[in-house]
Amino acid sequence: MTTNTIPRRARRAQARQAASGYLFVAPFLVVFLAMLVLPLLYAAYLSLFKEQLIGGTTFAGLDNYRRALTDDQLVEGVVRVGKFFLLQVPLMLGLALFFALALDSGVLRLARVFRLGIFVPYAVPSVVATLMWGYLYGPDFGPIAQLADKLGVTAPKFLSDDLMLGSLANVVTWEYTGYNMIILYAALRAIPSELYEAAAVDGAGAWRTAWSVKIPAIRPALMLALIFSVIGSFQLFNEPNLLQRLAPNVIANSYTPNLYAYSLAFTSQEVNYAAAVSFLLGLVIVVVSYAFLLIGNRRRAS
Repeated sequence: MTTNTIPRRARRAQARQAASGYLFVAPFLVVFLAMLVLPLLYAAYLSLFKEQLIGGTTFAGLDNYRRALTDDQLVEGVVRVGKFFLLQVPLMLGLALFFALALDSGVLRLARVFRLGIFVPYAVPSVVATLMWGYLYGPDFGPIAQLADKLGVTAPKFLSDDLMLGSLANVVTWEYTGYNMIILYAALRAIPSELYEAAAVDGAGAWRTAWSVKIPAIRPALMLALIFSVIGSFQLFNEPNLLQRLAPNVIANSYTPNLYAYSLAFTSQEVNYAAAVSFLLGLVIVVVSYAFLLIGNRRRAS
């Protein structure tokens, strides 16, 4: 056996290993390209055209994007989900953090049952959750309205214009608090025990340890949950789409940007403009997410 055959065999073995890796990754790449990349490219292509009664489909360039930037309905929808984010996300993440710290403290009895009970709503599909809460909110047939009638008081108008954002925030908080709690609880369980021992030596109690050790240690997990919440808030669709049947005068087709894009594409048949609206919404999500990441990184560096 010559000395040249050994490196040659080694190179062949490395090539076979590399080929095996690509074969394992190939199914994911095919699905990723077919279900995400190609539809995005096609949507970007559609956004550059527009339908006309005379002339058919014509190239419009950036006209659809200019129209979207001056569309009052779209701007109002973005502002509305921004208000929803400021209302719902702090409450949801605050509850998730509180429950995660309570579970990690080790003083709760039946901690597994408690953890499962908080997480179970996340396993309920958002459509089912919205239908359930829509029944509870019902001004005529809901149990809250019936109880208020029995007591001789006026039931809160959960589906009114003033309370609709709060009602939607309640549904989303009920759905996703358990999911965020699991993220934060897993991060808490990964904190080295040496930090707790050092805190105990310094005389820190349970509350001081939670504030000065646990919360700073899980800041990356909190930032991850915040980014997920940004994306979810600006993609709000199922909940307003279903509650629209109960309150059509409150929830219009442009109530949220996602609902607006859907109604443009499948009701008004403005597919090209809907594609432009969707891309601008994606840009807003990227900018807001990056802003929160930048703020979080600056605070960590300081």
